Amino acid sequence: MTVREQYTPGPASGAQVRKDGEKWTLILVRELRHSPEKVWQALTDPVQLREWAPFDAAGSLGTVGTKVKLTTVGAPTPHVTETTVTRADAPKALEYNWGGFDMRWELEALGGGTRLTLWTNIDRRFISMGAAGWHIAFDVLDHLLSGTPIGRIVGPEAMKFGGWQRLNAEYAKQFGIEKAHQPPNPPANNPSPRGT
Repeated sequence: MTVREQYTPGPASGAQVRKDGEKWTLILVRELRHSPEKVWQALTDPVQLREWAPFDAAGSLGTVGTKVKLTTVGAPTPHVTETTVTRADAPKALEYNWGGFDMRWELEALGGGTRLTLWTNIDRRFISMGAAGWHIAFDVLDHLLSGTPIGRIVGPEAMKFGGWQRLNAEYAKQFGIEKAHQPPNPPANNPSPRGT
């Protein structure tokens, strides 16, 4: 059995939602066992992003002013947006916009590891789905940095993953959303990470 086949996400945790007028922000916090420098590379290097993030980057996100094309992975039709990195304070803070949504990453040294915090504005209807997706992406990131990569699990593939369905429901309950928003034609609750 591969590491990917053995992977099961833990319970929903480390997430909160803030509302400012009509703007909703999802805040996710994860403690990783890796140095801020190592985590920074995974957040900015296109080769590493391809292993865990829900988008491909056509270049490094590590320099302020850099324009980079970001392509959403798993979208029914290619969704490419150009972003400009607005903050890159290695290895502490990174900011850019992805598909009209602000992304702010903060890295704080914590013992021998890093407290990684992501702030992203999100459509209110998709808050629990976003939290579930980023939860799994952060798990994949942690595996990658630990030297036991399990491969990217994002978009429709993540929604087919049994752990995503559970996380979506747990985050909906945590955020006080009566019913978790489901994608059209929700996939079967299949425990196989590949949806097979």
